[in-house]
Amino acid sequence: MMKNILKTIFCLAIVLVFNQQASAQAQKFRVLVFYSTKVESDHVDFAKDAIKFYTKMAADKGFAFDTTQNWNELNTENLKNYKMVIWLNDFPQTEVQRSDFEKYMENGGGWIGFHVAGYNDQYTHWPWYVNFLGGAVFYNNNWPPLPAKVIVDDNTHPATKRLPKSYIAPINEWYGWKPDPRDNKDVRVLVTLAPSNYPLGKKDIITEGDIPVVWTNTKYKMIYMNMGHGDQIFDSATQNKMFEDAVLWLAQ
Repeated sequence: MMKNILKTIFCLAIVLVFNQQASAQAQKFRVLVFYSTKVESDHVDFAKDAIKFYTKMAADKGFAFDTTQNWNELNTENLKNYKMVIWLNDFPQTEVQRSDFEKYMENGGGWIGFHVAGYNDQYTHWPWYVNFLGGAVFYNNNWPPLPAKVIVDDNTHPATKRLPKSYIAPINEWYGWKPDPRDNKDVRVLVTLAPSNYPLGKKDIITEGDIPVVWTNTKYKMIYMNMGHGDQIFDSATQNKMFEDAVLWLAQ
């Protein structure tokens, strides 16, 4: 009788350990997504599409995917639970949020920023973030949003390894930067607007210049992607490969 009880307990223990291991494998890493709804409607549309896209990817690839509109969750204690954070359509506004994000990144955290998440100008007053983006400060943009040909500068990077040498990116509002992030020795530019697009726009026109649209500051585990305006960003199966591979790269 006792042997049977012990055998049952042993079997249950093995099952429990197996289930715990299976659960850990099923959720290989955790991602926390920040977004806002009280922002430009086109940016809200993008956030909704991005959440849908990454929710499906998380289910397919087996990682945990959490979303929040509460930017106060950008704090040191909470960030300990996540391999990376994604900013879809906004950025932290308070000193506490910014300081805790700096600590997170300085200690090996991962970050993906889309479109307006990388916006900064003379009113932002966050010098660390400017340096984090490789010195890039918003300079100009095209309007209305338009599709554009982009050149893939680097097919050896894990985030862009499945992209062709060039492709037509879906409708987006494209940002120009000054100074050019490419001038920073720590920046690795991955994708750039093709000069053949110029003049780009009708009301606000980009007429010239070297305009990186995807890059990483190699001092951090980060990638910035200028795509993120409107509800057509995920219409390109080609471009979607980069959105997927960026997450998998930062999860390593």
